[in-house]
Amino acid sequence: MFRERVSNNIYVFTSKIYAQVTAGAIVTRNGAILIDTLPFPTESREMASFLDQACPAGARYVILTHYHADHTYGTYLFPQANLVAHKSCRELLMKRGAPSLEAAKAEETELEEVSIRLPDITFEEGEMALQLEGRVVRLIHTPGHTEDSTMVYVEDDRVLFAADTVMPVPAIADGDTEALRTSLKKVAELPIENLVQGHGEVILRGEVKVIVQASLDYLDTIEKKVAKAIKNGKRKESLRKISIESCGLSRIPLNGLVQQIHAANLLALYDRMAQAK
Repeated sequence: MFRERVSNNIYVFTSKIYAQVTAGAIVTRNGAILIDTLPFPTESREMASFLDQACPAGARYVILTHYHADHTYGTYLFPQANLVAHKSCRELLMKRGAPSLEAAKAEETELEEVSIRLPDITFEEGEMALQLEGRVVRLIHTPGHTEDSTMVYVEDDRVLFAADTVMPVPAIADGDTEALRTSLKKVAELPIENLVQGHGEVILRGEVKVIVQASLDYLDTIEKKVAKAIKNGKRKESLRKISIESCGLSRIPLNGLVQQIHAANLLALYDRMAQAK
């Protein structure tokens, strides 16, 4: 696990094991607000150990940005904290998260101790605010990557935990392209000093709008390419020839995992667009 401080007592934890997935912590004298957890107990325990030293009052809240395993599997290590998420996150953890964990345990012995925790506090539309020791944190519903996706904005510090709404390549296989466009535009409207992606490096203020526009352009491009393939009667497998570079993004981030995400995007779009035709 890699740890960095991005503002006054605000920390980002990045996994060295899986896809450079990130989690965060806002530390105060009265406790900490965590944003997501890391996917494997080894690194989640490192995160918890650091917080034991940095914040003796312990974690007061754990905010889940969405139900995906790589962001939720460490919540069982913070039983004293209130778990906060969008209402759909609770439903998706029950419907998909719990069965997926049982299947994953059969493949990965390290997950044997992991258990799913369901949110204690949920919200439905728009935003929800938390306040702790004068730190105001806004939870902003930003569907697109998933229907329950939520960003976390620390107002005074202008730090945005964008989660998987912002990634080195947008991921819509489990989401909705148009909803993600709307959510990305919300990112561009916020005053931001540091933006924490759900995977990958922290983005600095001057890069935010460039990154958002690149993501919007990518979504436009893949939709056009898939629509053209369907119009020309090409089979879905032909989409694998469409490189991520030809859609405006690099294949280098996340140790090349972005190419897999890109391929999944194309295949999901093909199914949706062909069905709607």
